[in-house]
Amino acid sequence: MTLQAAQKPPADSTKTLYGGTGSRRLTVHDIAAAKQRGEKWPMLTAYDAMTASVFDEAGIPVILVGDSMGNCHLGYETTVPVTLDEMAILSAAVVRGTRRALVVGDLTFGSYQEGPVQALRSATRLVKEAGVQAVKLEGGERSLPQTEALVQAGIPVMSHLGLTPQSVNTMGYRVQGRSDEGAHRLLRDAKAAQDAGAFALVLELVPAELAAEVTRTLDIPVIGIGAGPGTDAQVLVWTDMAGLTAGKTPRFSKQYAHLRETLGDAARAFAQDVAGGSFPAEEHTFH
Repeated sequence: MTLQAAQKPPADSTKTLYGGTGSRRLTVHDIAAAKQRGEKWPMLTAYDAMTASVFDEAGIPVILVGDSMGNCHLGYETTVPVTLDEMAILSAAVVRGTRRALVVGDLTFGSYQEGPVQALRSATRLVKEAGVQAVKLEGGERSLPQTEALVQAGIPVMSHLGLTPQSVNTMGYRVQGRSDEGAHRLLRDAKAAQDAGAFALVLELVPAELAAEVTRTLDIPVIGIGAGPGTDAQVLVWTDMAGLTAGKTPRFSKQYAHLRETLGDAARAFAQDVAGGSFPAEEHTFH
């Protein structure tokens, strides 16, 4: 499929997530219904209103305001330094830039690990101040009390298993669940997250066969990133997807554009026009 052909979703039904019609914002119930239909759907990250509006107009049904903003937006080396204040500000911007997409905000490192009370306080802030419709948190059994507390309070929770970037200092960046023990533990954690009330599950850097088994086993949608083609949905960090990230990108990512090159060319052309005196020209000048 060419990039031009992929510009607009096939807007032929009010019942599909990608390409569905209607002006209302999607809900977790729409996400659940897609699982029942066997529909595969895309999710992207976003960290500002303008980018989010582009994805919303493109028909992306779920937008994650990920703590990946630390790496690709705020200049941190990992996601760990991202604060809840930063998450609240950028999540609010994404909400303001969208009309249809379900917006999920990440609970940042240190904002929920103390327990259910802290998690509820942090999640409530993202829902009330930023306007997100759901939150995401990392971890299996250790995060189940937090998940249960948030769900009981009426806050939808997306769980995140496999490689959990907030734990990079202990697990590093490597595929999770390759051993029999690791696979059994991940499957157990996935079932527990569903039982605790999570409406969806992200699996990151997990063998494709294991991710497919988790997807078949669970009733809730499973979203893969580096987890093979057998999940219900796929998510990518938008700067990786659009070719804005400098240097090497993850193996599981795919570039659909080359924005870093495009922006660089535009900046150099502007600079040359200014240096050469051709900008501003008469048509850019007031009298």
